[in-house]
Amino acid sequence: MKVKRISLLFVLAAMSLALLPACSSYDGQPAINSEPIAPNQILDFDTLYAQNCAGCHGGQGRGGAAIALANPVYLAIADENAVLNVVANGVRGTSMPAFAQRAGGMLTEQQIDLIASGIFSRWGREQFLDGAHPPSYAAKAAGNVDHGQLAFGTYCATCHGSEGTGTAKGSAITNDSFLALVSDQGLRTIVIAGRPELGAPDWRNNVPGHPMTDQEITDVVAWLVSRRAQNPGQPYSPVNHAQYSEKQDANQH
Repeated sequence: MKVKRISLLFVLAAMSLALLPACSSYDGQPAINSEPIAPNQILDFDTLYAQNCAGCHGGQGRGGAAIALANPVYLAIADENAVLNVVANGVRGTSMPAFAQRAGGMLTEQQIDLIASGIFSRWGREQFLDGAHPPSYAAKAAGNVDHGQLAFGTYCATCHGSEGTGTAKGSAITNDSFLALVSDQGLRTIVIAGRPELGAPDWRNNVPGHPMTDQEITDVVAWLVSRRAQNPGQPYSPVNHAQYSEKQDANQH
């Protein structure tokens, strides 16, 4: 019996020693000899992108709630300064926040530069549109709403419906919430670069079989902008809202 007891104690001691290395790194804590890195000292693109961009733009820039940053058409029309400005300062009135410390964010200028340059060095393809004549990234002229409605009917209605309310092929792009959360430039970018991760073509590959012109894109964006609700996200008309308020008051008394 004494021998068995000693053997059991030996086994338990050995198991305890085997578990010591795992316990030393419990709950993801760094090893004793390593030093934690301050957030403002992180200079690894993959880490910065994963922590700040992937939630909306998808892992490896493949797209999500926001556009795919690894879309080579997008990177061919947008220059690095434009992307850097958006990362640093955000886009007012949309879901794109400012990341630079000078604009209220958490990232240093060096980190902002690293993200912007990394997007192009990782996912850009030189001369991807070689031979094509892409529209300008930003509009160069005013848009015409009536012409835009006609152009939308020609290039976009097959998938998105004549009023942009969506079909089985494409989403509703005159949806109040969508239009409230996307800027004019964001709409233009989507029309030009498409959303390949969602099956939406770029400006060259719409139904008629020929590219949209720069002015047609400008006009389509003008028409979409004209469809923005003044007070988006309000489910009640003034009459229904008044009736609802009266009911609420009655229930409280």
